[in-house]
Amino acid sequence: MRHSAEVAIIGGSGLYDPDVLEEPSEIKVHTPYGRTSDLITLGSYMGKKVAFIPRHGKEHQIPPHDVNYRANIWALKQLGVRRILSSNACGSLSEKHKPGDILVLDQFIDRTKSRPSTFYESGQVCHVSVADPFCPELGSLLFNQGTSLGIRIRQGGTYVCIEGPRFSTRAESKLFRKWEADVVGMTVFPECVLAREVEICYGSIALVTDYDVWAEKPVSADEIITVIRANVDKAKRLFGKVIPMIPEKSGCDCGNALANAIL
Repeated sequence: MRHSAEVAIIGGSGLYDPDVLEEPSEIKVHTPYGRTSDLITLGSYMGKKVAFIPRHGKEHQIPPHDVNYRANIWALKQLGVRRILSSNACGSLSEKHKPGDILVLDQFIDRTKSRPSTFYESGQVCHVSVADPFCPELGSLLFNQGTSLGIRIRQGGTYVCIEGPRFSTRAESKLFRKWEADVVGMTVFPECVLAREVEICYGSIALVTDYDVWAEKPVSADEIITVIRANVDKAKRLFGKVIPMIPEKSGCDCGNALANAIL
């Protein structure tokens, strides 16, 4: 394969620049699902081949409901990627998750409405299991290395994924709290499910920017931007610490997700 990578980073809001990569080069990967969010940057880091794609495009021109998630994941699979690390900006649904905190996600609740969410649309039926939608091995690495860096990080969290681009109403936000969800955002789904369908390990961190509207704590755009910048720095340091520690052979079942899924 001319172009290839072992690990991929999908950058969320604020994370548009793969400046940690050595000898970066940009490539276009054609997919049957159309264009990826942007050109994919290939490079190396600590001996591993890494691919990077900004989920919203380098100029943040693509809103979350319009991201071509299928094209992004398909392209990474074509490059040979076996592990994905992703970041997602989000609002907190709990007093215990403060702006600047990071959660290593382990569950999601889908509240989207119109996003293509499978590669199996017709001709073949696939019921992939997403009982535990995030890779436990990557999740442990993210938490342990985040702790070693002194980052305020929590192992486990439920992410409510809303359609966007609008934010939640106050009633919706209070309902999500009753569901005991931890954060709310717009990008985890269907990205993590599509990764499971192509048997790629997927680990994701939620970067808390503010409290959602249940808290009635209005914040300014300047305050949110300041937190996003700090969060991006943490995400870069964390991913940089995790990537070289990813083992060659996975110790999870993500790579066998289709074994009993296709009818």
